[in-house]
Amino acid sequence: MRRIGKVLHITKAGDIVVRSDSDFAPRIGDRVYGPDLLQVGVVSDVFGPVSSPYVAVRPLVDDPENLVGKILYVRRGKKWRRG
Repeated sequence: MRRIGKVLHITKAGDIVVRSDSDFAPRIGDRVYGPDLLQVGVVSDVFGPVSSPYVAVRPLVDDPENLVGKILYVRRGKKWRRG
């Protein structure tokens, strides 16, 4: 697990916007976890400056508004391999 950063707000489209604490940027498709280490979504976009990127997360929870101000974490998804 690796810390992404703090949730800033929820977009009109329903995505969670997170401001990264450092120059770390997760990959699109990575699983995102809340403070209780339960999955809350999946990374859908990474944008902004390289030194402090923003991360858009597609929520998998009913009330993403409850995550505003909370710290989120990421765990890399499984890599696909050719058989």
